[in-house]
Amino acid sequence: MDKVTVLEQMRTIGLVPVLRADSIKQALALAEAISAGGVTVLEITMTVPGAMQVMRRLAEDRPDILIGAGTVLDPETARMCILEGAQFIVSPALNTKTIEMCHRYSIAVLPGSLTPTEIVTAWQAGADVVKVFPASAMGGAKYLKNIKAPLPQVELIPTGGVTLATAHEFLEAGAFALGVGADLVDAKAMAEGRPEAVTETARKYLHIVKEFRAKHAH
Repeated sequence: MDKVTVLEQMRTIGLVPVLRADSIKQALALAEAISAGGVTVLEITMTVPGAMQVMRRLAEDRPDILIGAGTVLDPETARMCILEGAQFIVSPALNTKTIEMCHRYSIAVLPGSLTPTEIVTAWQAGADVVKVFPASAMGGAKYLKNIKAPLPQVELIPTGGVTLATAHEFLEAGAFALGVGADLVDAKAMAEGRPEAVTETARKYLHIVKEFRAKHAH
């Protein structure tokens, strides 16, 4: 899948679940539960034990899911993830060498930034979308709206503090898509043997995005 298609799919689904787990087994179970709800974009963070194996397994078994790597801090890790099948690379911080590596492979890159200076620096360095992290610590949707006012051309994906309650506000503020963590990727529900709770939450998020897009379709 080429980069343009990857970004289009990300925007259409409107969600990038940030998958954190304690084991390969738990990560794969979460991936199943989330995708069962129709959310076919997943960011596998490097903090998951065996993250590379998780990506490889999903790339082989679930070609319908758009798989990305998260918490990628350097170009070497980015390259390893790309070779394992990652189709987008996400970082909590800005590393221009990682952006260059992703460009070399024509892979979508979403570096993390927070201040206006960092966001513009990331955009100028070639970020496809800038991950605003941690968004909630800066005032959430209000902060995103204030950033988009002078920088409408910069695509932003807020992460940190995105919940079912705040999702609509973040979309209203101009988010490209939503980076969703624990509110959707509920390891506790999985541990308690309730994957259907995760699936249901995924459906609810999709519904919010679809309603918003339908209302604002030009």
